[in-house]
Amino acid sequence: MPPSSETSVHTGDTAEIDVVLPAHLHARPAGRLARAAAQLGCGLEITHEGRTVDATGILAVMSLGATAGATVTVRAHGDGAHDAVTEICQLLRTID
Repeated sequence: MPPSSETSVHTGDTAEIDVVLPAHLHARPAGRLARAAAQLGCGLEITHEGRTVDATGILAVMSLGATAGATVTVRAHGDGAHDAVTEICQLLRTID
């Protein structure tokens, strides 16, 4: 497993992966994340320090206050959940 991914869970139409962020989740990366999440065909959530938000909302993602080195959990529900989580996690691993 890559060093930025600690946990991976896939059951039926739900998938979840923990990712360690290489950079702060400020406006530009939150915007990229929200746009990518909105294009996927399933529900996506990001969780950080006990707060969960819809990944398609730029302000919601920014409100998490996730900084470089923080661990966030990406969770998807619905058709294509596994692929959606994989795609969003790849984006988060390379975000600047």
